[in-house]
Amino acid sequence: MHARADAADTVPNWPDDIFATLQRFDVRQVPYVPDAGHSKLIQRVLDSSTMRGIPLTTEEEGVALLAGAWAGGQRGVLLMQSSGVGNCINMLSLISILRFPFLTLVTMRGEWGEFNPWQVPMGSTTQGVFELSGVQVLRASSAAEVPAVLEAAASQAYNALTPTAVLLSQRLIGAKVFTK
Repeated sequence: MHARADAADTVPNWPDDIFATLQRFDVRQVPYVPDAGHSKLIQRVLDSSTMRGIPLTTEEEGVALLAGAWAGGQRGVLLMQSSGVGNCINMLSLISILRFPFLTLVTMRGEWGEFNPWQVPMGSTTQGVFELSGVQVLRASSAAEVPAVLEAAASQAYNALTPTAVLLSQRLIGAKVFTK
């Protein structure tokens, strides 16, 4: 599976913009579920000497990991796909109870050019799930929007302790297709 060549940004530099913002905000721990949409960012994290990439078996582990990172004096960001947001619903209650900074970057599925019907239900409800769970939602649909959206999201999450999710639209990451 890969992103289509007709993606809005065929040479994605926006993952580098995200990485630079995370560095400026002194993010140290980056839990993630492997995802093609986050692959360049994940590789930047894994190559970094200042950040620790932590592969997860399921997304809700990342919410608890961010709480633990904060308790240990470090900032983190959770990387996941929209289909994993539903796995986190119960764990999202930890954020308001423990009052820790929460920032997640979500690559969207089930929207722009989606081929897989299984991705549509969660993709169409991701924003609502976050909002009902007390997480503010920002969205980036083009590479030009990414730096400002990430800057605002990181500031909200880490400075104002406002739980924030950034939805990276499927138009930005490119619709996925199966190939032989």
